[in-house]
Amino acid sequence: MKIATYNVNGVNGRLDILLRWLEETAPDVVCVQELKAPQEKFPIKAIEAAGYGAVWQGQKSWNGVAILTKGQQPHLTRKGLPGEREDLHSRYIEAIVDGLVIAGLYLPNGNPYPGPKFDYKLRWFERLHAYAAELLELEVPVVLAGDFNVMPTEMDVYKPERWTNDALFRIEVREAFKNLVDQGWTDALRTLHPDERIYTFWDYFRNAYARDAGLRIDHFLLSSEAAERLSKAEVDKRVRGWEHTSDHAPVWIELTDEPGKGRRKKS
Repeated sequence: MKIATYNVNGVNGRLDILLRWLEETAPDVVCVQELKAPQEKFPIKAIEAAGYGAVWQGQKSWNGVAILTKGQQPHLTRKGLPGEREDLHSRYIEAIVDGLVIAGLYLPNGNPYPGPKFDYKLRWFERLHAYAAELLELEVPVVLAGDFNVMPTEMDVYKPERWTNDALFRIEVREAFKNLVDQGWTDALRTLHPDERIYTFWDYFRNAYARDAGLRIDHFLLSSEAAERLSKAEVDKRVRGWEHTSDHAPVWIELTDEPGKGRRKKS
C-alpha cells in the first residue's frame, strides 16, 4: 500500500497539480493539508473523476484537511482533535482504510514566537500527544501523516542557525515532537534515510528550491504494527519544480501486505 501526504497550499487553486500528481503516481491513500476551501467548495467531483473517494473538513484561510483513497470510500472516524472544545481549526481528520487507521494532520505554524500562536501550537502538540497514546493502545496499524510544522533536528533544515527562534525550530517544539515519537512511533522517512539531508518544503522566495534550501516538516509517524510493514519512504521532490506548484512536495511511504516484511531498522 502506498500512502502519501501532501500540503497542496490551496486545493482549488492547485487542483491541476494535485490531479496530475495523482495520475502519475497513483497512491492508494493521500492525506491532504491546507485546503484553503470551505466544506462546500471541496472539489469532490474532480477527485471522484480521478478515481478517488474522499472525506474532508474544509475551512477558509490556511486550514482544511482531507483523506483520499483510490477506488474506495474511506471510513471516517474523527474530525478534529479532542481536548479543546473551543478550537474550531480544521487540522485533524481520521479514517479507517483497509484495516489501517490513517490520521491526516496539519499542526499550527506557531509564528511569531513568542506569542499566543506559539502557545496554541504547544497546546495542540499536548493534545496530539494525549490522543496518540490512545491510538497506540488500539494495537493496530496506525499512520500519523501530515504537515507537522516542525524540523526535528538540525539535519532537517538548511542553515539551522537562522531558525533558532522560529516556531518551527524552537527547542520547545522539537522536544514536543521527540516526546511524541518516544511514545512508540517510528519516523518513517528518517528511519529509512538516517544520514541523508531530505527536505519536503522549499520557500517560494530567494530561489530556495533551486538552491535546495529546504526544510523537512512533512512527516509519517507509524505505530509498531505499521512500522514492521514499512518498506519504502520517499519525497516526490520533482513536483516542487512544476509551474504554479505548492511550496511542499508530496511525501510517501509503502507498506507491505504482511507484518514483518518491511525494512524497518532495528534498534
